[in-house]
Amino acid sequence: MNAVTTFDSTKEFLQDMLRSIREAKTQLPNFQRGWVWDDEHIRSLLASISLSYPIGAVMMLQSGNPDFRLKLRLVEGVTIADSPEPERLILDGQQRLTSLFQSLLLDQAVTTRDVHNPKKGIRRWYYIDIEKALSPNGDRDETIIGFPEDRMVRNFRGEVTADYSTPEKEYENRLFPFARIFDYANWRRGYNNFWGHDSEKSKQFDEFETEIIDRFKQYQIPLILLRKDTPKEAVCQVFEKVNTGGVSLTVFELLTATYAIDNFSLRDDWAIHEKQLKKKEVLENIQSDDFLQTIALLATRAHRKQSIDAGILLENAPGISCKRENILRLSLADYKFWANDVTKGFENAARFLYGQKIFSARDLPYRTQVIPLAAIFAVLGSRAENAGVTTKLSRWYWSGILGELYGGAIETRFAKDVPEVLDWIDGKGEEPTTISDANFVSSLLLTLQTRNSAAYKGIHALLMRDGCQDFLTGDSIGIQLYFDDRIDIHHIFPQDWCKQNKIDARRCNSIVNKTPLSARTNRTISNNAPNNYLMNIQRKAYIADAMLEHILGSHLIDSVSLRANDFDTFFKLRETALLDRIERAMGKSIVREAEPSEDEDVMEKEEILESDIIDG
Repeated sequence: MNAVTTFDSTKEFLQDMLRSIREAKTQLPNFQRGWVWDDEHIRSLLASISLSYPIGAVMMLQSGNPDFRLKLRLVEGVTIADSPEPERLILDGQQRLTSLFQSLLLDQAVTTRDVHNPKKGIRRWYYIDIEKALSPNGDRDETIIGFPEDRMVRNFRGEVTADYSTPEKEYENRLFPFARIFDYANWRRGYNNFWGHDSEKSKQFDEFETEIIDRFKQYQIPLILLRKDTPKEAVCQVFEKVNTGGVSLTVFELLTATYAIDNFSLRDDWAIHEKQLKKKEVLENIQSDDFLQTIALLATRAHRKQSIDAGILLENAPGISCKRENILRLSLADYKFWANDVTKGFENAARFLYGQKIFSARDLPYRTQVIPLAAIFAVLGSRAENAGVTTKLSRWYWSGILGELYGGAIETRFAKDVPEVLDWIDGKGEEPTTISDANFVSSLLLTLQTRNSAAYKGIHALLMRDGCQDFLTGDSIGIQLYFDDRIDIHHIFPQDWCKQNKIDARRCNSIVNKTPLSARTNRTISNNAPNNYLMNIQRKAYIADAMLEHILGSHLIDSVSLRANDFDTFFKLRETALLDRIERAMGKSIVREAEPSEDEDVMEKEEILESDIIDG
């Protein structure tokens, strides 16, 4: 099958492109952000064109696709009474074209920003110094000047030190205004009259016309024009790849522009839902695209069910999906129908996560796994509160975390999760693929060193879920204690003690040697040996031996080996206990690798040493 070309590549004169903008034949889709270039960028751009340097290609979309209607707006500075239907829309090049339109074709000061204070808006007229521009040793950037709106330069006391506010002042200082570059005949006549038709001045301007003005008149910009039948998802993808210098376009931005044509502000509506979601600390990092993916899962599920109910064969029915193209195909009716249910789904997901002792976005193992979780809760509604349902959801959730299944391309897994988990809960299907795919190998415990791992954060939460108690207070960790006492993941055998006792850093820093503790407890532990800090804790908190043993046991810590400062025994026993806890959470057996024998361990160390000698 032959590939179909969806674009044309050509060149267009700068002057023609800017006139098309002025006549509103070229406009902007509403998803484009406001114009933000500063004064220094504009002067550099003008300098590049004056030297015939390339400024990059511009990408536009041919308008007129009836299935791809967008809210439009004019380029900043364009004023036209009755805006016509545009012929094309700017996708990439907005900053450059707006800068050039305002400085070259708009007969008013350019709205820009101070490079030293980007939040400060300023207005500038741009000029080029004729004499300096023609100097063979001149720096072109330095020949281009931006003056304030009144064309007067002032010192720090506000006193006028230079005045360029009249054409005569421009002639006298031989400063050519860029606003006249495409229509300079009258300015030149005034210039010649001012200098009494001096032959040297006329000759100099002739040279300026050839070396500078003609470059602008003859300048061509490469233009990539996407044809009007280009699919929405392709426009979005192309824009993301080419717009590296600006704000990348997301599916949310493109959908915002699509809905705007029906006078619906997706941005405003999402702000309402976002405010509601962010009342839950664990949902603080949920993004607009996550929200839309969840809606897409539910909308495509509903469309599939409707197709099957209408008699379409199962294999021919549309699939459940939440990929980019599915989101971009969401109708406004789909969005409105599902938005409130999805918000409730996320809120119920947050309550579920709190029940699993995951309280903050920082400790959330996978943000992505909340998407199918919220979709499932949106469908289940109040049924999700049933103990049997919660048990199944918990098993599926922990399988995803401890199996570390949500770190890569996950849209396909989402699409399987939602129907499989719902059918499993209803007793209509086998265990979800996420449970069958999940696996945990005992050797992984040694690799879980930081929050970069979902399983690391998961085991931290699992210990809290199953009732671990703070060493000092003896309290189980709930949401109030979590935030008030600043519960975090801390070492059991302190790092300094491990270094002094030559404990391998991987074992010292693995999750096996860490547990949830309050900031106050961690300060009490400090760098002390376990037998010392345990005595300090007992003395400070009036804890008897039996109670301390119970508290340590809630963390799966063997009190005898900890009191004896016996790291090796402690590590082996806790490793086994953690693996038991992981099996219980996943509801399945995991792979337990045999510990290397002492001889094997010595041989491995000798091989490493021999390798180091050879490499050295």
